[in-house]
Amino acid sequence: MKTELMSANYAAARAVVSARVEVVAAYPITPATTVPEQIALLSEKGIYKGEFIRVESEHSAMFACIGASSTGARAFTATSSNGLLLMDEALHWASAARLPIVLANINRSVSPSWNIHVSHDDSMSKRDTGWIQFYVSSVDEFYHTIIQAFKLAEDERVLMPTMVNADGFVLSHTVSRYDYLEPEEVDKFLQPYSPPHWVMDPENPVAHGNIVFPEHYQEFRYSMHEGTKNALDVYLEIEAEYKKLFGKYFGGPIECYKCDDADYIMTSQGTIGAEARDAIDQLRKDGYKVGSARIRMYRPFPIDHIRDLAKGKKAIASFDRSVSYGFGGPVANDIRASLYATDIRPLIKSYIGGLGGRDITVPDIKEILLDLIKHEESGEAGPEETWHDLR
Repeated sequence: MKTELMSANYAAARAVVSARVEVVAAYPITPATTVPEQIALLSEKGIYKGEFIRVESEHSAMFACIGASSTGARAFTATSSNGLLLMDEALHWASAARLPIVLANINRSVSPSWNIHVSHDDSMSKRDTGWIQFYVSSVDEFYHTIIQAFKLAEDERVLMPTMVNADGFVLSHTVSRYDYLEPEEVDKFLQPYSPPHWVMDPENPVAHGNIVFPEHYQEFRYSMHEGTKNALDVYLEIEAEYKKLFGKYFGGPIECYKCDDADYIMTSQGTIGAEARDAIDQLRKDGYKVGSARIRMYRPFPIDHIRDLAKGKKAIASFDRSVSYGFGGPVANDIRASLYATDIRPLIKSYIGGLGGRDITVPDIKEILLDLIKHEESGEAGPEETWHDLR
C-alpha cells in the first residue's frame, strides 16, 4: 500500500486497475468525465490491461457493461446526473439480470436548470432500480469502496449491481490523500469473478432475457429483493475482511460519530457527514449532547441500524441533499418508515439543503442542530421539512 495525492475521479480509475476490471465502457459527462479519461490514459500506457470501450451514449455504456458481465467479465462504468438518467432502462435491465456491474456516479444536479454542481437527486431518483447504493465522504473511501463493491456485487448471496456515489466537484475535482493498493495486493481480497450461474458462451448457447409470464414473474422480483437485503450482512463480512487485510474501515452501513451518549443526532450522506464532525465537536464544547450519523449504505436501507441508532434519542435531524417532490427529504421519510412499527419515537425533522452545490458549512450544521434542539424542547415539531438557507 502506498499513499498518493489524487482526485476522487482519478482514484476511481486506479480502483479499476487494482480490481483487475476486464471491461470498462463509458461516455463523458461533467463532472465524471475524468474517470473514463484517466482509464483511457492508463489503458494507453499499458497500466490498465482490460478492454476500454468508447461508446456513443451513457445508455450504450451500460448495455455494453451488461453484455460484458453476461459473459462473466468484471465490468465497470462511470457517469453523472443526466447521464445516469439516460441509463435508466439499462439500470433496470442489469439488476433484473443479476449482473454484478459496478458504477461510479459523480453526484450532480439534474438539469434543467443547468447546473453542474452537486445534488443527490440523480442517484436518489434511481433508488428503486435494484442497485445497491453507497455514498462516500472522501477520496480514500471512494477508492476502497469501489474495490469492496465488486466483492459485494459478485457474492452469490447478493448478485446485484452496485453504485458508489461521490459528491461532484467537492471530491471529483479536489485533490486529497488516498492509499493505493497494487492489483497483486487486492488479489488476496478479490478473486477473479466466477459466475455461479450460466454465462453467454457461443460454445454453450443459453436463452437470455426470455419472456416470463405472470405466474412466475413475481418470483424473479422476490429473488432480487432478497439478494439486495442480503447485501447488508454480506457487506459487514466484507468490511471486516478488508480491515483485517488492509487496515481500512469506514464505519459499516452507518458511520457514527459521538452517537452513543447523544440526545440529538444529525444524519446525512456524502461529504456533509465529514463536515459534521467539526460542528459536533464545537457544540459538544458548548454542552450540547449531539452526534453525527453518516449513512453510507442507502440501498438496501439499514433499517435495524437506524432503529439501534434512534434508541434513547430525543430527536434526529435528517439532512438531505435531494428532495422527493411533494413529500420532502427521501432519507428523512425512510427513517420515519423504519421506526413506524416500533415504540422508538424521537422527533424526526427533515432538513433539505446544499442543492446545486450550495455550500453547507460548519456554522450551517450547527444551526440545523440548534434548530432541532429548539423544536424538541418546545414540544413543537414545526414544519414538515425545513429548506435550509432559502433566499
